[in-house]
Amino acid sequence: MERDSTFIGQSMAFLDSVERASRAAALNRPVLVIGERGTGKELVAERLHRLSPRWDGPLIIMNCAALPETLIEAELFGHEQGAFTGAMRARPGRFEEADGGTLFLDELGTLSSAAQERLLRAIEYGEVTRIGSSHPVRVDVRIVAATNEHLPGLVEEGKFRADLLDRLSFEVLTLPPLRAREGDVPVLADHFGRRMASELDWRHWPGFSDAAAAMLLAHDWPGNVRELRNVVERAVYRWDDPERPIDVITFDPFASPWRPRPVPRQRSEQAASAQAAGASPALRAEMQGVNDLKLAVEAHERSILEAALARHRFNQRATAKALNLSYDQLRHALKRHDLL
Repeated sequence: MERDSTFIGQSMAFLDSVERASRAAALNRPVLVIGERGTGKELVAERLHRLSPRWDGPLIIMNCAALPETLIEAELFGHEQGAFTGAMRARPGRFEEADGGTLFLDELGTLSSAAQERLLRAIEYGEVTRIGSSHPVRVDVRIVAATNEHLPGLVEEGKFRADLLDRLSFEVLTLPPLRAREGDVPVLADHFGRRMASELDWRHWPGFSDAAAAMLLAHDWPGNVRELRNVVERAVYRWDDPERPIDVITFDPFASPWRPRPVPRQRSEQAASAQAAGASPALRAEMQGVNDLKLAVEAHERSILEAALARHRFNQRATAKALNLSYDQLRHALKRHDLL
């Protein structure tokens, strides 16, 4: 099915968001699009691009949450041949690809602190440096970013840079959830239903029964428009009589009397909980002899590192993963304990 980039709705909350996006499109300034999952953040980003003076330039989309932390910077800023293991040839990053157009950064809140710092420099100075290069490249890129997180809260928790948020928040568009868009559920349901009926080659669109329409209105729609589309299209395709209004709505596709039972907690987790509840006699005796907390903690941390290294045959990357640390965090800990 072709991508549907149409805005559909009649509620004032929805129309106000669309109008604000249209006004912001003409300005060459960053825009933050905030909203729950399924509210149409990518559609708004596309509207900002298509209505801007950059409409004939590239619109490059990058989902920051879809890449491991080690690859995000390479994707954003590019890399030179041999810059790291696996870099068989030079590759431009998304900033260079978006030159003259718009770069849409989805799931912005998942960016690592290092990527945030480099992103800030790229926005402030209009240039990027590929990994493995010392020569910056000038780029002309408009940033549109989206997230479903409360970024000021992440700033307070130290998970997001305040200066980067300041640079990106020239305009902040907060999209209303579907439950706040009064009157839009019937309009959207009719649109998605007609489209699915056409795909199934039905002769006409029978609509929904009163009971089914009431169920659609009463639902809370935690997945918003995306969830509504799936529910409606599933109801249409499962309906066997196109001559009668659709009367069966299934909100949870996983609902079944034969669905698998929840997997019980692993024994290792249970053992860890039991250990936390009551330490072994040997450990209790060891704790009773502690008279310098800092030294005791450092000794315990060193013994954990030594045991983990030995268990993973001194493979530092495997050890870092087993201890839920980044490679750099492990290296820092090993240096602190003179284990390198």
